Amino acid sequence: MDANWLVVADEVRAAVADGRPVVALESTLIAHGLPWPANLETARESEAAIREQGAVPATIAVLGGVPTVGLTAAQLEEIATREGVWKASRRDLAAAVALKKHAATTVSATMALARAAGIRVFATGGIGGAHRESDFDISADLTELARTPVLVVCSGAKSILDLPRTLEILETYAVPVLGYQTEQFPTFYTAGAVGAVARVESPAEAAAVFAAHVRMGGGGGAVLAQPCPEAVAISAEEFNLALNEAEIDATAEGIAGPQLTPFLLSRLAELTQGKTLAANRTLIVNNATLAAQVAKELL
Repeated sequence: MDANWLVVADEVRAAVADGRPVVALESTLIAHGLPWPANLETARESEAAIREQGAVPATIAVLGGVPTVGLTAAQLEEIATREGVWKASRRDLAAAVALKKHAATTVSATMALARAAGIRVFATGGIGGAHRESDFDISADLTELARTPVLVVCSGAKSILDLPRTLEILETYAVPVLGYQTEQFPTFYTAGAVGAVARVESPAEAAAVFAAHVRMGGGGGAVLAQPCPEAVAISAEEFNLALNEAEIDATAEGIAGPQLTPFLLSRLAELTQGKTLAANRTLIVNNATLAAQVAKELL
């Protein structure tokens, strides 16, 4: 069950204790990934989608130094509107706690806190991965997946990354990667896919594979990747043109490190006249729905 150093909402605690389905949600996309008011709207829509499937949502963040699993409506709005919220990966959690900061959790930090609270399924937009311009800029999401037994439902890794390399690293770390009704790894909000993954046709199959992975001592988590809906997916040509321009802008402004991904996502939304933002919002809610369906099958 949950550790004594974090706060778990009563509803979430009761659901975990009773063996009812719970889905974790990250907060970085609220504080850093989406602009106001789309960030709060998407967070609310994701939680509502999970409830519609009969599961309990648990949005996760650090509030005043307290890791919190299951934000209230007021806390959700605070993360969406507050200035100076940290972007915290697993590495940053101790600093956020000790320094009593407000911090939005990335995939890696959310996985760690979800695991501590006894939650096995987590929904997000896209995981981090290997960046295209540096051999050393590799997201902590990948190492977290290698060691923390949480199933991450996403639409692949973010399109700004080196996706084939990201997929190879996941293989090296022995992280099962499942394609939801697809044999290839989705490319986030662009139309297309890369590599080869194990296909599952239903939430029940996805749950069965993850359960087998954990039962057989896999040790870490798994990825369930669902393609972005075709109606809102961006063409690869349009996206690549916009990304090239966004990367030039980032270099000119000296943007790097943890701030690079939020900058690129924001600039891409501008350059595509909001197409990437619309696609991102749609796939986030779709993934929340699928995650809830899988969580029910894991019971």
